[in-house]
Amino acid sequence: MLKIIETVAELRQALKAHSNIALVPTMGNLHDGHLQLVAIAKQQAACVVVSIFVNPLQFGANEDLACYPRSLAADCAKLEAAGADIVFTPSVLEIYPDFDGIHLNQSMTITAPAFAGQLCGATRPGHFCGVATIVMKLFNMVMPQVAVFGKKDFQQLLLLRTLVRQFNLPISIVAADTQRAADGLALSSRNGFLSAAHKIEAAQLQQHLQQIVSSSRQGQVEFTALEQAATSSLNSRGWQVEYFSVRSALTLAVAGAEDQQLIVMAAARLGDTRLIDNVEFLR
Repeated sequence: MLKIIETVAELRQALKAHSNIALVPTMGNLHDGHLQLVAIAKQQAACVVVSIFVNPLQFGANEDLACYPRSLAADCAKLEAAGADIVFTPSVLEIYPDFDGIHLNQSMTITAPAFAGQLCGATRPGHFCGVATIVMKLFNMVMPQVAVFGKKDFQQLLLLRTLVRQFNLPISIVAADTQRAADGLALSSRNGFLSAAHKIEAAQLQQHLQQIVSSSRQGQVEFTALEQAATSSLNSRGWQVEYFSVRSALTLAVAGAEDQQLIVMAAARLGDTRLIDNVEFLR
């Protein structure tokens, strides 16, 4: 039976009986992509903890913290059916003990590496600092042996791999492939904000990424031209593109003609909804 736990003290008490723990950090409003992470976690450890916490520290001043979808009862029902053992649903005060009801007062944070200031980090200053800080907190609270994250936010995945390596944490980061709808749209909690027409149009993001992959495999190494063409094409369809970028899948450095393990990444707004996606490929 799924245990719903709200405090760190209760969580630590419940985990004393377990020596093999997998953590799946989420912000809730769960979809099939999240449940796939749980399924992978169950293969990795005897006890699966799923955290549900909408982290204020990773949201900017003009972002969607207040309206971020919350569906705790439905999420818990899904997690119980998926076989999770514990769902950790802390309050803001439980995570940020100096929270005064308005300000987090989290004066100590994780400084993100330089690559976190690019791509999504270029338009979301402080976002990856907030991500790294909350994940470090969750690691300290749960003390898992394994943590499972999706590849859809590839920049976040590389950030957390770097966090574990540079802080010598005894945690294995397991990456899960992006789960998609039949039309190729990457599953996301934010997809629920899309209108019916925009849900159809949203598949174009993945299609444009695949076009860049196809051109690259055919020998096109002028990546900037490919990125600009994709940007212009989507913008002409009513999108607001933040970036298309071909990068090294190993370091997120801008890809060169000699790189073989590549990833093309994109972020764009459709209406008021910000979508991200990527495709890894070998050239």
